[in-house]
Amino acid sequence: MLFDSHVELLLDAAVSFVNELTDGERRGRPYTAPHGTDLPAGARRAVPETARRLPEFLPDQDAELLAHAAGVMRGVFEAMEDGRVDDAAEAVNRLLRETGARPQLDRVPGEPWAVHFHGSDDSYAIGWTAGCATALALAVGSELAGRLGVCRAPHCDRVYVDMSKNSVRQFCSAPCQSRVKAAAFRARRTAAAKP
Repeated sequence: MLFDSHVELLLDAAVSFVNELTDGERRGRPYTAPHGTDLPAGARRAVPETARRLPEFLPDQDAELLAHAAGVMRGVFEAMEDGRVDDAAEAVNRLLRETGARPQLDRVPGEPWAVHFHGSDDSYAIGWTAGCATALALAVGSELAGRLGVCRAPHCDRVYVDMSKNSVRQFCSAPCQSRVKAAAFRARRTAAAKP
């Protein structure tokens, strides 16, 4: 395991927020993130399945804050992909300041004490943003910083955290990896067929 389970969950959440709440391209097609009245439902969907203690209704203000944070987090992944660690650190520090992120020992009944990250208040969006910002800080500030990436498939800009043993991941998903492999195969077959 590269990161502890709580940090891994928060990094997964950061990936999900970026991939669901920012415009761009996904798997070869344009992607428009939810906006306006669709944003609260989109922000709820972005919370990873493993952490779905969702409020019944996500206020517009929380959804807007999560979308803003997703845009800043996208900048972290893009900066790391481009080798601009200073820019990534600045973006993470911005989120840490905006949320007032602080560590705290929490305990779920029947489980041992664990370090969790909270924001300056206990609102849903501040809590998630503070946790994601802290997890990104732990990644960017360690030898694992190179594990934050942006999909290298054509027409896809979704992000990922490389949890592979040997740090070889280049794609956001198996479908993007398959698209690239299939295109390379077709190109080789076409080149071989030419006289």
